[in-house]
Amino acid sequence: MKISTQFDAGSVIVTDLTDPSNIRLKIRADNASEFAQWFYFRLQGAAYQNCVMHFENAAEAAYPAGWEEYQAVASYDRQNWFRVPTRYENGVLTIEHTPLSNSVYYAYFEPYSYEQHLNLLGEAQGSGLCQIDDLGSTIQGRDINLLTIGNQAASDLKIWITARQHPGETMAEWFIEGFLGRLLDPQDPTARTLLDRATFYIVPNMNPDGSVLGNLRTNAAGANLNREWLEPTVEYSPEVYYVREKMQQTGVDMFLDIHGDEAIPFVFVAGTEGVPSYNERIANLESQFKEALATASPDFQDEYGYDKDAPGQANLSMATAWVGENFKCLAYTLEMPFKDNNNLPDDDFGWNGQRSLRLGEAMLSAVLAVLPKLR
Repeated sequence: MKISTQFDAGSVIVTDLTDPSNIRLKIRADNASEFAQWFYFRLQGAAYQNCVMHFENAAEAAYPAGWEEYQAVASYDRQNWFRVPTRYENGVLTIEHTPLSNSVYYAYFEPYSYEQHLNLLGEAQGSGLCQIDDLGSTIQGRDINLLTIGNQAASDLKIWITARQHPGETMAEWFIEGFLGRLLDPQDPTARTLLDRATFYIVPNMNPDGSVLGNLRTNAAGANLNREWLEPTVEYSPEVYYVREKMQQTGVDMFLDIHGDEAIPFVFVAGTEGVPSYNERIANLESQFKEALATASPDFQDEYGYDKDAPGQANLSMATAWVGENFKCLAYTLEMPFKDNNNLPDDDFGWNGQRSLRLGEAMLSAVLAVLPKLR
């Protein structure tokens, strides 16, 4: 048997590989911080053997509650991912699976590779409706790319969407793929109506370094980008620094920050009720948006989610709070589950890339519903 991780986002520590029924592993922390939860590895040479893989340090993960009722994903071809029996007992996460081939991959969630990211950019540009701009470079020299879609007229509403500030939340870029696919469809009436009135500024991957490194939450320097929005620096958080700079040039009428949540098995949003400028206009916009999204996608709900911030108590170092406060606009963090959506469970696949993509498609309808009220 052999376990390997020398590929994009690969990450695990092997402790003992002598017995397929007692494989001992550890979850590796982010390259420059202590956040640990993401894993992605290839197992070879174990076809038709009952493999029992124990993650010995699962209790030390960033979000131990994320293991409760969680099922890992596996794939033979890295295209089709399915859930495999997983349990969490006495601080140890255990995957039990009998692979049907000599090569199989296991991951925390369905990956979205850097190659897929580059292909997504190329396909978007190839539509003829999208302009790609380079805002700057990451710590490790990767490109921070912005997609601009629309007429860029001064009168256009400015809709900003960022995704994957936390690189292990790969569902966020799957969401963007779905959103772009529909927005760039010249035969889609919702997309055409939106682009008549709005210009979209989309960052499909805010954290390319962390994505390639197999990090859960941080960039190559150890920065949690969603805590950098008050005072980002080129040295520590260039990804936020350059995106924030561009936002200040264009203005923002609506902002969506796309994420995944380890513990909560639902799709939900978190708004700006805690920022100093929050008012009745924004509260009404939030209500209209949530109602429209629930109509567009039964995967969305508003019963379960984060506790709301008390007035004036928002953390302005977070993207949604900073943008909402500085631009006095509708701003939301969208969270998707790593587990499954308990309202529409799927035993074979759980929440996955395709469901994230479909939610991205549905989001256009929700944006269109609130468009007339954004200013």
